[in-house]
Amino acid sequence: MSLLRVVFMGTPDFSVGIMEKMLAENIQIVGAVTVADKPAGRGQQLHESAVKKFAVANNIPVMQPVKLKDPEFLAELEALKADVFVVVAFRMLPAEVWKMPSKGTFNLHASLLPDYRGAAPINWAIINGDKETGVSTFFIDEAIDTGNVIGQVRMPIAPNETAGELHDRMIVTGGELVVKTIQNIENGTVQPVPQSEFSGEQRPAPKLFKETTQIDWSKPVNEIHQLICGLSPYPAAWTKWTNNKGEIKQVKIFRTSVEAGNPSKPGRMESDKQSIRIDCKGGRLIVHEFQVEGKKRLTAKDWLVGNAVADWKLAD
Repeated sequence: MSLLRVVFMGTPDFSVGIMEKMLAENIQIVGAVTVADKPAGRGQQLHESAVKKFAVANNIPVMQPVKLKDPEFLAELEALKADVFVVVAFRMLPAEVWKMPSKGTFNLHASLLPDYRGAAPINWAIINGDKETGVSTFFIDEAIDTGNVIGQVRMPIAPNETAGELHDRMIVTGGELVVKTIQNIENGTVQPVPQSEFSGEQRPAPKLFKETTQIDWSKPVNEIHQLICGLSPYPAAWTKWTNNKGEIKQVKIFRTSVEAGNPSKPGRMESDKQSIRIDCKGGRLIVHEFQVEGKKRLTAKDWLVGNAVADWKLAD
């Protein structure tokens, strides 16, 4: 068992996957910090974060501060006498927090820093058509995602791989890197490297909003396909279809492939009973899985059982 006392800070399922690996490798998690419970859904019932649920199930003390500079929270955190804080998909920490542990606070980031600093590195790597990405651990400092890098692991991005699939693979690789980072900190073998010493691109990975996830059908087919892959399953790339009744429906598209070619009528929709085919610049987009507003998510084959593509077209 590691002798280091670790406080974990995170919120979503991705964070839980890292915690599971840490416990499996006998890392001492003496406390978990996560967001406060929030009302959600139609009934506005309080929703607990994935990290809180996991921590409670594993008898790990949970802290849910509304303000990270709250004196009562800082005192509670200090009382845990942690040697290191591990941050995975949480929020920006004030200096009063990240400077607290004697051996520092490090973050796991889902990119090869300094590339893709920001909130959505997994999505943007796929949207931009990258063939490779990775995970990094780095010591937190005053700015977001700029601290000295402790370790990195490169990962290939497979053709047609979605953000959800890459996310799941990164949980495994990221968990291994976090454990290795903790072990190296304990052994005194870490040699952090300033990000200024890394060559290569430094592209942003900003948070995704509805306007940045809408499909622009004037773009080349490969760019549209990568956007769909990079946003699947969440928040999902979307467009609008209109039917012969004049109804306009929002449609989320989850899985596609590309057929090379040079269609003469970009925007035309047709089907082959197995998929929906949309003519685009530089080829056809083959739609395999999608969700029409107000309906459940379906494969194109299942949707075509009771619907005809001839009744629909892309809305302006």
